[in-house]
Amino acid sequence: MSEQYNCVVLLGPTASGKTSLGVSIANHFGFAIISADSRQVYKGLDLGSGKDLNEYFFDGKKIPYHLIDITDLHHEYNVFDYTKDFYKTFTELSSKNITPLVVGGTGMYLDSFIRNYELVDVPENIPLRQKMAMLTLEELSQMLLELCPNLHNKSDLQIRSRVEKKIEIETYMQSDEYKKNKQELIKRPKVNPFILGTTIDRTILRQNIKVRLDERIKQGMIEEVKSLHDNDGFSWERLERLGLEYRFVAQFLQNKIPTQEEMTQKLYTAICQFAKRQETWFRGMEKKGVKINWLTPQNDKQKKLEDAIKKITAALTKTTVTEDEKQKL
Repeated sequence: MSEQYNCVVLLGPTASGKTSLGVSIANHFGFAIISADSRQVYKGLDLGSGKDLNEYFFDGKKIPYHLIDITDLHHEYNVFDYTKDFYKTFTELSSKNITPLVVGGTGMYLDSFIRNYELVDVPENIPLRQKMAMLTLEELSQMLLELCPNLHNKSDLQIRSRVEKKIEIETYMQSDEYKKNKQELIKRPKVNPFILGTTIDRTILRQNIKVRLDERIKQGMIEEVKSLHDNDGFSWERLERLGLEYRFVAQFLQNKIPTQEEMTQKLYTAICQFAKRQETWFRGMEKKGVKINWLTPQNDKQKKLEDAIKKITAALTKTTVTEDEKQKL
């Protein structure tokens, strides 16, 4: 082990119990949690994003968390923003000798610091945006595939805003301006994460998704989306771009989906498909050389916690001993 771990990651698909497990791990070791969730960064997205802040307590003690409720829907938060905010938070915690525990399932956010993405701040391209506004989604998708033939996530081709953003990024990255004036990379510390993965049997995962979805609807998820539109003034298009719960509920409220029962069934299916895509992303990370230490897959939180504590303790002890040995040489 060449370097001591200075960060722990807990990743896994939606509804696999990451937050609850992460809070228990953080309490045991004295870690602070950094969220890696692309929608929990937004204020006001509570029920639909699964942002249960009551979970960040252990026996009445508040577990510190970061990168939740840090922006609003007027800003299109992206992986560049996340990487910048992650490194800032990581540095602040490390300066206080607090080990960050990153908990989440947004693959690109996790990948951005695990595999050390080189990200640049892409300037607005007004002429390109005006041109794209005149094109159909099919034409935009073809344009993107010509720019990026080996596009990994083809599901993004179904979402106009993501296609447009990706085209703008790829156009800039392939421009002479970028090649001649490569912008300074984000100033970032060295992150050496020990990565844990949690998952459960697919049948149980689907049951969890169904139970959680029904609970959120009873708690007022539909009313939350309606309020974001009626009271806060966010367009249906903006809400649909958030995906999953916000997209399907917004469509239901616009009568694009005729009944709540049909909306719930479609949303349940979409969340199950999303969980499967998350697992595919994590397997892709492993194929690219990322070591994920998977916890016992059984649906027993206590056993998972014991497994996690054992693995983390062994990893931190092993690297610490190695560093001590280095100093003696």
